[in-house]
Amino acid sequence: MAQPTDRELVDKALGGDAEAFGLLVRRHQKRIFRLAFHLVRSAAEAEDVTQETFVRAYQALGRFDGRSEPFTWLYRIAVNLSLNTIRARKPTRDATSSDDPRVESLLRETRLTFGGDPATASQQKQLATALCDGIDALSDTLRTTLILVCIDGVPHEEASKILGCPEGTVAWRVHEARRKLREYLAGRGFGGEAV
Repeated sequence: MAQPTDRELVDKALGGDAEAFGLLVRRHQKRIFRLAFHLVRSAAEAEDVTQETFVRAYQALGRFDGRSEPFTWLYRIAVNLSLNTIRARKPTRDATSSDDPRVESLLRETRLTFGGDPATASQQKQLATALCDGIDALSDTLRTTLILVCIDGVPHEEASKILGCPEGTVAWRVHEARRKLREYLAGRGFGGEAV
């Protein structure tokens, strides 16, 4: 038996099938959390954003018009809630700590390439920390677009729907974010080839 599509799950949920919405949540919960975590940079706040995303989606099921895919709609809710969380914070933000899970995630990807050389591992950790700091230094708009497209792998067409802007704007934001990251890394002694 084939798995129901997201649209079929939404239709079933609209018909009162709570299990269908539960399946939709399980299907997208990790991606929504990862997106929120990259945006708000706090696991506790990302959990709150993730939970609130699905609460709001459930409450607004009747208003889902089907012009976009359900995951696009969920992403848009998560992005808006993440940005609201960021704006509600006090303006100070500490530098990336060495135990930031984002750093470990970046390092996991490079360990396969560079092996176990301690000197290389140390350099890669410094680069990963600087990269996270550089991403954090971007404006909310550039950071959100970069995370959606480059980290989460959302195609430009879907990102434009999630962010409510033309595809060309998404492409420009990604280009600009990468340019700023290269400058940031170069200012800290790293070559811009990492971005």
